[in-house]
Amino acid sequence: MSTTVKIGTRRSKLALWQAYYVEELLHKAGMETRIVEIDTRGDQVLDVSIAKIGSKGVFTEELEDQLRSGEIDIAVHSAKDMQSELPQGFEIIAFTEREQVHDVVVSRDKNLRLGDTGRPLTIGSSSVRRRAMLKAYYPHLNVIEMRGNLQTRIAKMDAGQCDAILLAYAGVNRMGYNELIVENLPLEQFIPPVGQGSVAVESATALEPQKRDIIRQAVNHPDTEYRLLAERAFLKTLKGGCSIPAFCMAQLEGDSELSVTGGMISLDGQQIIKNTLTGPRSDAESLGHRMAELTLQQGGAAILAAIRAERGE
Repeated sequence: MSTTVKIGTRRSKLALWQAYYVEELLHKAGMETRIVEIDTRGDQVLDVSIAKIGSKGVFTEELEDQLRSGEIDIAVHSAKDMQSELPQGFEIIAFTEREQVHDVVVSRDKNLRLGDTGRPLTIGSSSVRRRAMLKAYYPHLNVIEMRGNLQTRIAKMDAGQCDAILLAYAGVNRMGYNELIVENLPLEQFIPPVGQGSVAVESATALEPQKRDIIRQAVNHPDTEYRLLAERAFLKTLKGGCSIPAFCMAQLEGDSELSVTGGMISLDGQQIIKNTLTGPRSDAESLGHRMAELTLQQGGAAILAAIRAERGE
């Protein structure tokens, strides 16, 4: 077995932070590492929405090509960017300990609040879920789509394209932009997408079993894994990627229980489906699957059909 773990990553500063974080965990386990930077389609095409360039594998496809060829041993991703069903021959072997999962409002204006109806505000976001939730809870706001890495979006805000941006706390914190946070959004309303706050480690199923086991032992956080197994089962049952307005958050309760809150919101924010299920953490995937079925039955299927028809799918 080669003692060096080749870590594949996107080139953005946040992606590199994630790769270095996993590298540090591997170093603590006595492994040697090498980081390999790779461009992805999602990084190259910034003037088109993710939904239009294809939600499946938009940030992962090129990394998987390198996994398949053996050029890299593992690929490191934001767990929320991972498609719900991996192509044959690939698996997620570890999830890092989860950061706080909530969304935040980032602005240079310390007095800015989303609830301020006294002045016109333009809010930017790359997420269909966040944009729909803004329309639901703050209909007075002008909401625009804004893509690019975190630094690019902040530069667009500074150039006057918007007054504030909605982002995941985890990314803002990891990049050291905490001083720009003007609001922490409540989880009761802004339920996060599947996987937010954790880093996923993907490998080819052909990876040497001994190396796979060492990487998993060094990087995987079991409590986080239970939560993400439930959330990813929810998304897989919906047959959705990161470009549908679904949300799901699993939380541990006590030593053995898992509480899963999930659902979907229509793009105009007019319809919100939300349920909570609780059960043993050993039933994580079953809970996620049941949550998705409830969501589809209660109107989620119609929301998805309308979105797909709009996109011409």
